[in-house]
Amino acid sequence: MATETAEDEDQSAKLDLWTADPAGVYFSDRFNVSPPVLEQHGAFDISVVSDLPVFIDPFLLFNSDKDEYKALHDQILEYLRFLRDHAHEPLDPGRIKSWYTFSEVRQNWLGFTVGSNRGHGLGKAFAVALHAALGDVLDNFGDEAITSSSHVEKLALIRKGVGRDTISDLTTNLIKHYLLRYTSEFAVAELAPAARKKVSVPRAKFNYNTQTWATAQYDLPYTEGDFVILTPADLLTKDETWINRSDMLNSFDLLPDVTDNDRLRSDVNNYLRTRLTRRSTDKERQEVHALAMLQFPELIDCYIKLKEDTGDQAVATSRDKVLGTQQLLRDQVQRAAHDLSQKTDLFEKPWTSYDEALRAVATFKHYVENQDGWRVINRGDGKAFANESEVQGFFGLLLQASRFDVNREVNNGRGPVDFKISMGLDKALIEFKLAKSSSLERNMENQLAIYETANKTDRSVFVVIGYTRTEITKAERVRKKLELDEGDAKNVVIIDASPKQSASKV
Repeated sequence: MATETAEDEDQSAKLDLWTADPAGVYFSDRFNVSPPVLEQHGAFDISVVSDLPVFIDPFLLFNSDKDEYKALHDQILEYLRFLRDHAHEPLDPGRIKSWYTFSEVRQNWLGFTVGSNRGHGLGKAFAVALHAALGDVLDNFGDEAITSSSHVEKLALIRKGVGRDTISDLTTNLIKHYLLRYTSEFAVAELAPAARKKVSVPRAKFNYNTQTWATAQYDLPYTEGDFVILTPADLLTKDETWINRSDMLNSFDLLPDVTDNDRLRSDVNNYLRTRLTRRSTDKERQEVHALAMLQFPELIDCYIKLKEDTGDQAVATSRDKVLGTQQLLRDQVQRAAHDLSQKTDLFEKPWTSYDEALRAVATFKHYVENQDGWRVINRGDGKAFANESEVQGFFGLLLQASRFDVNREVNNGRGPVDFKISMGLDKALIEFKLAKSSSLERNMENQLAIYETANKTDRSVFVVIGYTRTEITKAERVRKKLELDEGDAKNVVIIDASPKQSASKV
């Protein structure tokens, strides 16, 4: 009879203790791992039902004290230099697909997709833009004289519309091999065999000998038919990457002084004088500054040098944002999800998409107003109220188990509507607005009607969130003025998220 080893006993114990929680919102719940164990590994406790609004900032690799992170940043630059060295060659379809396009790594559950983890990734348009930039304005990539290093974020600085999600997606793909190994090490050490699976992951790492992306096998957490990837919390940030286009344009006046190049300063000042006057608007100045960046690419390096010199602030700022997000998500969003499942009958499904929308909004309203849900979005103690995007994220948890097709930020020609719920031709829309918005009346009167036309439906719900009694009164006054408080009242729902007294004090 075989003797059971200590390792066998340890794995047996894990198998006995581990039971999948199909309703678990977070990795720690789904895989029965205590948050402190994840924290000790350095991992962010992701949701496994909806993307969370944090993302990888490559500057945190560059500015890290950890050699392994610095090596990852070097690997990113190595790949981009490889692309730069081939930028003079024509792009055939096969090369576009192999070298320049990247699917979103949805298994890390980070990003801006509410109610799922299926983002768009980096397709042909990104590939063409990157190829063109490396052959033109970024042709000195890897050989910059002003900065101490190259940075992948430069692509976002020169091209409008390339934002934090694009940079994060590219970074994640280029360090995917590390994230997979990092996750596998945790899974083997902490999860029972029933909780993980050996998976062959395509495009795990680039092989420079064959100039192709290679597949590799890893032992990974597995749930709902797919593997899960963990991400170190100290690689994550919220809101914006440390190096970003908006900050660069706002810092424009500081940039010429970063360098000792008198010629550059003179040429930039002359360029501005010929295109701006005292009457130029802020918008016009921003547009001219953006054009100046393309005319004088050295200014981009001046900005990056400015950010390198203040890099310690990036680490502190990101840490505070991510810890705050983790705390909010753990203490508030998770509580909301658990409360909603325990206190409501939302998932007794109605028949139409409009019924689904009304039921979800009514459930959210009841939860916020009557079951202490207001504490989730109205944080009090001087903390900022949840913005529209955060409220939508909380609400999206309601729809995660819907039998309807739920899509966020659907744009059919007249701007993105917050939620579209559909099944075939049966469609309904949901739009959120904060009561404090200066455009509340105009939006309440016109916005959903425009979206309805674009989406070919006449069924929608306009949800207004008020954080104070003054805001609630304002919303009610607008609704009455627009005569939406009679027969159409069910289409405009006002949610009172103002602080509530305990029943014992009323």
